Amino acid sequence: MNHPILDQIQDLRARLAPGDTVPPLVTALADGTAPRSALAELCAQQHRIIRSDRRSLLLLAGRSADRPVSAWFAALAEGESAALRTLPALGAAVGLDRDAPESRPPLPGCQAYPHFLAWLAVNSDPDPAAAALVANFAAWGGYCATIAQALRSRYGFSDEACAFFDFFAQPAPELEQQAADALGPDRLDGPTLAAAHEYGLLLQAYEHLFWDTLGVIGA
Repeated sequence: MNHPILDQIQDLRARLAPGDTVPPLVTALADGTAPRSALAELCAQQHRIIRSDRRSLLLLAGRSADRPVSAWFAALAEGESAALRTLPALGAAVGLDRDAPESRPPLPGCQAYPHFLAWLAVNSDPDPAAAALVANFAAWGGYCATIAQALRSRYGFSDEACAFFDFFAQPAPELEQQAADALGPDRLDGPTLAAAHEYGLLLQAYEHLFWDTLGVIGA
């Protein structure tokens, strides 16, 4: 029998799913037609995104320090640190100099997601923020799994160069279970679920803006 909050998280994920169409760039990467310049820009923008998201997650952990969900946010922040360590290999594979990510300007469409997460870190109740974040992980993980496979089969990338996408391609159910345990034991109330749905819709929209922004590079 599922954890009651796990059921709510899965229902939230299902309600968000109809708007979650696969971005054209992910499809182009899957069939090998996307330019490496888009991957290079993705790598550079992710340097900024991950560092911002890590700080935002740590702030959420601090704001919920008296609740179990604090440790869940902190674990996500540790994951961001691990993901950041995989980016130099991806950058090398797409021809970026080591200092190139620092010198490339932020693209507004790519940076909308971390800016909204930073807003959530300051302004939201951490519980619906956690539910919204975890409900969106499955889509992001699916995109990363598709890209990791394509980079090996279509672009000839090494395992080391694919490590960034491999990291995020891990199945979402474990994170969902951990979030449910951290938010439990009582079911989320109506206002919390409504806020989570609102946050989830915005996170999803900003993630698609990230992919759409990259998709015009080299098109």
